[in-house]
Amino acid sequence: MKWVYLIIAVIAEVTATSALKASEGFTKFTPSLIAFVGYMFVLYFLALTLKYISVGVAYAIWAGIGIVLLALVGYFQYNQKLDTAAIIGIALITAGVIVINVFSNTISH
Repeated sequence: MKWVYLIIAVIAEVTATSALKASEGFTKFTPSLIAFVGYMFVLYFLALTLKYISVGVAYAIWAGIGIVLLALVGYFQYNQKLDTAAIIGIALITAGVIVINVFSNTISH
């Protein structure tokens, strides 16, 4: 269940942050409401995750996956382009998440 909780937290965070962008500084009600509710889900499911996974590892995975997904949302939904340095940085973050999941003994699989 710990991975399900973490995946829900990531999806909620990506949704909430995307809605935050769409809220245009909280000037649009519906995206603002989605952002607030989404962040409540993030906190709840991340808290559940932290019962089973150490905070550093859970946060690294949550943030890493979130960064990649939000970069994709930004590209496809908001037409935000990434330069080469940004792409390399995101690739390194992805590599870090993979290393943690494959090689770390900090979490049990």
